Amino acid sequence: MTSVEDLQKLAKENAENAQKAFGTLSKGLQTIATEMADYSKKSFEEGSALLEQLSGAKSLDKVVEIQSDYAKKVYEGLVAQSTKIGELYTDIAKDIAKPFENFIPKK
Repeated sequence: MTSVEDLQKLAKENAENAQKAFGTLSKGLQTIATEMADYSKKSFEEGSALLEQLSGAKSLDKVVEIQSDYAKKVYEGLVAQSTKIGELYTDIAKDIAKPFENFIPKK
């Protein structure tokens, strides 16, 4: 039979592990929020630059060229950003799980 002291120790360890996991989650989400805010700011600035370029275009061919270049740049940036955010979420999940690794039986 398990003693009261063992149960108290287990409860304390679980509480500490949950606290570590929450701290990790909080920090990770702050990192993602900062990253997304930076990306949004960059996107806005690039959109403003596009409008300036379009207003200075002298021909329809130049407008199409500017828009095509912008679309390519935006697509590549979105793919890179999505990959980066996905990696951040993966890292958060791994870091959250670390305190609980002792509960998983080892083979």
